[in-house]
Amino acid sequence: MDEREPERPTGICRILWLEVIVSIMGKHRADPLFIFPIQGIPKKTVMDGRETKLHPADWHNIEAAEALKRLDSKLSGLTATDAQQRLAVHGPNIIPEKHRRPLIMMLLRQFTDFMIVVLLVAAFISGLIGEPQDTIVILVIVLLNAVIGAVQEFRAERAVEALRKMAAPETQVLRDEQVITLEASQLVPGDVVLLETGNIVPADLRLIDVEEMQADESALTGESHPADKQQETITDTDVPVGDRSNLAFKSSLITRGRARGVVFATGLDTEIGRIAQLLRAEAGVKTPLQVRLIRFGRHLTLAILAICLVVFTAGLLQGQPIMLMLLTAVSLAVAAIPEALPAVVTVSLALGARKLIRHSALVRNLPAVETLGSVTFICSDKTGTLTQNRMTVELLYAAGERITALGEVVVNAARQALGEALALNNDVAEKDGKPAGEPTELALFEAANQAGFDKALLEQAKPRLAAIPFDSKRKQMTTLHQSADGVVAYVKGAPERVLAQCTSVLGRQGAKSFTTDAVLSEAEQLANEGYRVLALAVRELPEVPQPLTPETLEVDLTFLGLVALIDPPRPEVPDAVEDCLTAGIAPVMITGDHPGTARAIANRLGITTNRKTVLTGGELAELSDDALARAVETVRIYARVSPEQKLRIVKALQINGEFIAMTGDGVNDAPALKRANIGVAMGQKGTDVAREAADMVLLDDNFATVVSAIKAGRRIFDNIRKFIKDTMSSNSGEIWTLFLAPFLGLPIPLLPIHILWINLVTDGLPGLAFSAEPAEPDVMQRKPRPPEESIFAQGMWQHILWVGFFVGGISIASQAWAISRGVEYWQTVVFTVLTVSQLFHSMAVRSERASLFHIGLLSNLPMLGAVFLTFSLHMAVVYVPALNPIFHTQPLPIFDLVVCLLLSSLVLFAVEIEKWLMRRGILYQNP
Repeated sequence: MDEREPERPTGICRILWLEVIVSIMGKHRADPLFIFPIQGIPKKTVMDGRETKLHPADWHNIEAAEALKRLDSKLSGLTATDAQQRLAVHGPNIIPEKHRRPLIMMLLRQFTDFMIVVLLVAAFISGLIGEPQDTIVILVIVLLNAVIGAVQEFRAERAVEALRKMAAPETQVLRDEQVITLEASQLVPGDVVLLETGNIVPADLRLIDVEEMQADESALTGESHPADKQQETITDTDVPVGDRSNLAFKSSLITRGRARGVVFATGLDTEIGRIAQLLRAEAGVKTPLQVRLIRFGRHLTLAILAICLVVFTAGLLQGQPIMLMLLTAVSLAVAAIPEALPAVVTVSLALGARKLIRHSALVRNLPAVETLGSVTFICSDKTGTLTQNRMTVELLYAAGERITALGEVVVNAARQALGEALALNNDVAEKDGKPAGEPTELALFEAANQAGFDKALLEQAKPRLAAIPFDSKRKQMTTLHQSADGVVAYVKGAPERVLAQCTSVLGRQGAKSFTTDAVLSEAEQLANEGYRVLALAVRELPEVPQPLTPETLEVDLTFLGLVALIDPPRPEVPDAVEDCLTAGIAPVMITGDHPGTARAIANRLGITTNRKTVLTGGELAELSDDALARAVETVRIYARVSPEQKLRIVKALQINGEFIAMTGDGVNDAPALKRANIGVAMGQKGTDVAREAADMVLLDDNFATVVSAIKAGRRIFDNIRKFIKDTMSSNSGEIWTLFLAPFLGLPIPLLPIHILWINLVTDGLPGLAFSAEPAEPDVMQRKPRPPEESIFAQGMWQHILWVGFFVGGISIASQAWAISRGVEYWQTVVFTVLTVSQLFHSMAVRSERASLFHIGLLSNLPMLGAVFLTFSLHMAVVYVPALNPIFHTQPLPIFDLVVCLLLSSLVLFAVEIEKWLMRRGILYQNP
């Protein structure tokens, strides 16, 4: 087959020819691979009143005239009729709202979780055996969790809604050769749009005419300074979005200049539209706790069924009534299920979220709080997250030396002239009582002002006479001012351009001739250190040259110095990075900025050293998924990456089993924020899109707050583990008691009502009190929990087994002791020992390793109150006459009560011995 492109027909012939090809394709008409690449509109367009499908083009690689041709447009714009036809085909220039599921369906969907189904079954069984209070408690817990889950279903749709609101409401467009104001939603491919300072770009444009324009694309690309725009064709085909200088992207802000451009993409075909589609395509991932609890629920259910079958069979073999054993087995099943677990999890997460608000972190997704405890990588955007998103003059090079500031006291003529140049050579003006202007010029203005060079005062002595504005070809700007000796011209711009026009340098003793090599070397060194470098020069003239052109003015200059600007790191971030490294968490920088800048900031923050590599977007695109999965374990800096590549990085880390926290503030961060195990957005400088896609929002934009959140996450998981350890040990004790008694020739030690009461009072209040337990002292000195680690790891399952056996042993011993004495209240003795021993156990497991006598009884007052209240309730069941027939209890003599308390307290001392052995490194050593 000849692959040469045939001569392209025009007009009606072109359409008829394409329709013939499409008709031959038949079933392939929807496949873009089978569409002949004669044009560049990404969807459909209307030419000569007929509809055509066209293949996308790289718009930055074609001439502006060719772009107009491909779009069947012209410099004077479309006609109203043509625009209306195209609007009917393309639809409005908006991000369409996704069809929403009814709220009732979102709510019902929450009841499909395995653990929730188990609890619903338990509620049903509780109702059957006459325990409606258990049924009510379980149903309330289940409903609460369902409501929380349903609320989270709205998050993706709200993120897309925020994207839609970012669109420019109105724009200036050429229609019928007239400039009209039009709603941005009515734009179509081929429309010619006029832009000026302060405008929000309404669609993706191929720029045609540009006058010194700059656009703030930081929310889209991650670059901290505005991007220079121009209309010339870019020949390189593999260019990141941030380097496509002849394109303007929807929702970016014009900070300087003006331009005219032709619309080539609207709605979902724009860069920001693609991000909206990524947001919809990416589903969130389950948190480590959710995964562990699902696994826990399945295993627990199978174990309970097996044990209940054994207990039921053993009772029948012993000759017990069938109905009694059936009720006993069912009661044991209900008791063994920790129905308070969802409540404890919810309360723990809610209390953790409430505490984080006091530390300026707003949690939008409760389960994500615990996820922070499992995080192994923090992937952070640079601009606005690790840095201040504010260009700042950090270094100056004048008179052959680097200085950090001009200083209040000017020590030589070079610094005096440099300060005046910084103050006067800019277009910064006061607006609403504050200086306003392009970010780089604002940085220069502020540096001069801080050194005592007041622009207003200087302009009184040296008023501006004229200016030659900055443009992308000259890469410099010149202002002309009146002086005492005539006229002075100040020039600033790219070092290689300004230095080429200099013939002398102003030193400590005045102007002298020089060679530019040393200065160019210094400029290159500063650029390698991550700075944006500008050169400043001056020229004194007797009068304004005529004609006033760059050729007549920007020659024979005297070099003043270099200015090094950077978006500086947040002051608190280095300590936060160090804390992350101590906690075993790898910080990673992912940015759309230049590699040199990214490396410089990373080195300052301690994220990496010069020995570490920087992986650029271009290099990343060439890696296969397997190669990327290997690379992400060692690479700590990613530069010039696109939103899709950020997503690839997060996915590659997750494939390796890592748990990712992604921080960011821009639109370009939103898909990765949603995909990450926990997304963290900035609340002050962050975009609505990032905030809506994130699980947590930092209200103070402080990266260090993430460290506090990680600590809270680890504490929450520790406390949930403590509750599970406590309740499963208690349930294990009940199971061993009921299981072993028949084999030892003893009667069934407890009635169903006793089992349900123990389960209610010992798992309820003490269980919730674990939520208030303070963090362990070493919580931030541990490595992250392995994501695949079982919730029963680190000695928990062994603890559950031996404590359950120990509690069962002392309970059966108390039963045998009471029966041997021939007392009628032997069942109350067993009931009391089993209940109180579990209260002692709750106190004992408040810390994984530290002794209760070391942490103190008063360090968790809610737990102390819960234990006291639970004990009081049990005493009421034993000693209040009205409750005795209900619970089948009898009052205990004081001697018997004291024996019961002493036997129960043995659990506390046994657990203390276990923790002593753990502290000595004898038990439960991690591999």
